[in-house]
Amino acid sequence: MNMIKDFKDLIVWQKSMELVAEVYRLVKKLPKEELFALSNQIRRSAISIPSNIAEGQGRNTAKEFNHFLAIAKGSKAELETQLLLCVRINYLNNSEIEIAINLIQEVGKMLNSLQKKLIANH
Repeated sequence: MNMIKDFKDLIVWQKSMELVAEVYRLVKKLPKEELFALSNQIRRSAISIPSNIAEGQGRNTAKEFNHFLAIAKGSKAELETQLLLCVRINYLNNSEIEIAINLIQEVGKMLNSLQKKLIANH
């Protein structure tokens, strides 16, 4: 199906793993009462991005890969929303989430590009 034999070779997967690490660093700054609510949801959204990229790449068709990339894009939007919410409710500030937001935007562009390539090649 594609020339990438392992999802770990995908730069978008590598970048999204970097994003997960950054998100885990940020979540440690949230109040303890958010441990099982917003913190958990933020971690799940972040983890979903590289997980869906990996699962999609492991499927046998471009159509399935594209489907999992779309799910990853949804998780990316969810994560961005949750981080912006943390700023809005004064759990974090804009400078604290800047690295994560930049990674989110970069991953988003890479996901879009990968989807376009999948569609163009099939």
